[in-house]
Amino acid sequence: MADVATNQVEEVSFGGRNGTQKDIFDLGVFVGDLSVEEDTGSDDISLEGLEQELEECKDDDVVSNILSKGITLRDYTKGVENNLREVELDSIQDYIKESDNLVSLHEQIRDCDSILTQMEALLSGFQAEIGSISSDIKVLQEKSMDMGLKLKNRKVAESKLAKFVEDIIVPPRMIDIIVDGEVNEEYMRTLEILSKKLKFVEADSLVKTSNALKDVQPELERLRQKAVSKVFEFIVQKLYALRKPKTNIQILQQSVLLKYKYVILFLKEHGKEVYTEVRGAYVDTMNKVLSAHFRAYMQALEKLQLDIAMSSDLIGVEARSTGLFSRGREPLKNRSSVFALGERINILKEIDQPALIPHIAEASSQKYPYEVLFRSLHKLLMDTASSEYLFCDDFFGEESIFYEIFAGPFAVIDEHFNTILSNCYDAIGLMLMIRIIHQHQLTMSRRRIPCLDSYLDKVNIALWPRFKMVFDMHLSSLRNGNVKMLWEDDVHPHYVMRRYAEFTASLIHLNVEYGDGQLELNLERLRMAVDDLLNKLSKQFPKPKLQTVFLINNYDMTIAVLKEAGPEGGKIQMYFEELLKSNTSIFVEELLLEHFGDLIRFVKTRGSEDPSASSEKSITVADVEPLVKDFDSRWKAAIELMHKDVITSFSNFLCGMEILRTALTQLLLYYTRLSDCVKNIAGGSALNKDLVSIQLIIHEIRKYSRTF
Repeated sequence: MADVATNQVEEVSFGGRNGTQKDIFDLGVFVGDLSVEEDTGSDDISLEGLEQELEECKDDDVVSNILSKGITLRDYTKGVENNLREVELDSIQDYIKESDNLVSLHEQIRDCDSILTQMEALLSGFQAEIGSISSDIKVLQEKSMDMGLKLKNRKVAESKLAKFVEDIIVPPRMIDIIVDGEVNEEYMRTLEILSKKLKFVEADSLVKTSNALKDVQPELERLRQKAVSKVFEFIVQKLYALRKPKTNIQILQQSVLLKYKYVILFLKEHGKEVYTEVRGAYVDTMNKVLSAHFRAYMQALEKLQLDIAMSSDLIGVEARSTGLFSRGREPLKNRSSVFALGERINILKEIDQPALIPHIAEASSQKYPYEVLFRSLHKLLMDTASSEYLFCDDFFGEESIFYEIFAGPFAVIDEHFNTILSNCYDAIGLMLMIRIIHQHQLTMSRRRIPCLDSYLDKVNIALWPRFKMVFDMHLSSLRNGNVKMLWEDDVHPHYVMRRYAEFTASLIHLNVEYGDGQLELNLERLRMAVDDLLNKLSKQFPKPKLQTVFLINNYDMTIAVLKEAGPEGGKIQMYFEELLKSNTSIFVEELLLEHFGDLIRFVKTRGSEDPSASSEKSITVADVEPLVKDFDSRWKAAIELMHKDVITSFSNFLCGMEILRTALTQLLLYYTRLSDCVKNIAGGSALNKDLVSIQLIIHEIRKYSRTF
């Protein structure tokens, strides 16, 4: 349309380039006559609905303005048409003025259209090329993925092949080290490599079928044989060093042998026959070496042994000389240790101390009870066994080898111990050894090393029957004691009772932390036997008073010994305290009867009678006057005699003074009852001058109390 309009304008404006250009543009030539009337009279125009439209437009500003001016619509329409014509002519005139620019714009648009056409063709070519490139990229991507997968597979194959080659190949350097090298850390590392290669060719079934193995296997076998032979000679040489005298076995094991423990593992895996020989050589060597060490140590300990008890050293055996080889009445230097625990208890406090060094102890001329040597021997055994057990587990990887090694030392120790045990009559020492074994069992349990469990149980089982046998010997000596041979005309504590008290106190003290019911039962049996024997001995005295004094002295001594041992006397101590109390009451009565017999008999028989009652046998002044005057004349002297009697009768001063005080208190009670009786009889006031004041008697008693 633009082209047509432009052409028309050019034709109108210029009328052709060869014609004469007009100075004035004739619009009528171009548009012709415009008639509004012709338009209005056209059949195509319909006035139907005009009124309705006018009604709707009556409110319109333009319509209202037209109607207000009174202009007809035809006139107004003509005016509008004229205005439109003018505007149209003005627009055409402006268009004509800008015709050059429009022509230029048209040309530019045509050029742009040409360029865009070229661009479209070019982009279409690019699109086709890009489509082709995308197809090529997709192909390349597929090729790349395929190549990546092939590369991955080749790397896996290369890795496996490289590992196979590395595992199966025998480097010349390894051959040189195995054949000509010294057994050192580098040799050990080479052995590990050789072991891996040997395991590799044995473990994988595919390797066994490979051609490469056929070339390599003979070399590997020769290297294995050479390595086994070489390390066997090396280990055997090291084992022989253990046999040298004064060799510190534990240091050699820890600092030398353990460094080469892989050699043993190599032999176990690749040379079982040679490993068996090495194992046997080590077992034989250590068995002999340790057996010799323990035998020499026990022989040295025997020189330090202090004999404590013989078969005749029993509680109920008389202390007199009975033969040429008996010890006689004179006590040995350590004879008290037969029955008394004393300082021997310290061995349980020193349970973890190092073992004795025999030559140092011998140089100082010291002797020890056997339980000290027993602890030292078993301390050495525990330390040696613990070290050997851990070494065998680490070096050989076997616990059973320990028991093969220690079969010899156990036999040597058993032989020594059985000899000692069969001649041991020291019940205190046996009980100490039982407690030592218990402590050693706890020590091994804390170490978490079970290698000595069965041995320590066996020793414990051997000790208990021996202790029971020796204990029964003591019990039999009391039950079968010869009273006539044991009796001495002395009211002081009997040596048999002292033996019993010390022996019982020792066993009670050793049983405090263990609460052994069987031991408590045996101690009760022993108490019954000694109580029976003591009563038999007391009846050898002609006077009841001496019998009572004898019993009191022995009971008091027994209680004192039990208390010295600690507060653990228990039922046995309570039993003797009851006996002491009852016999003290008996003695007090006998003592008072001896010095104030008439007074006491009167008070007991007639003191409860009522003097005011009318009776033929009522108490009279004549009945009590001799008693009152007799007491008044000699009561102080009698008390002094009682004091001297108590002092000489009782070995324990405190016990004697307590008995005297009890007697004087009882005397005061008797005399008080007598005084009350005198005051209640008719005419009793005549005796007031002869009655001793109660306060005076109390004052006298206090004098002896102060002494007490």
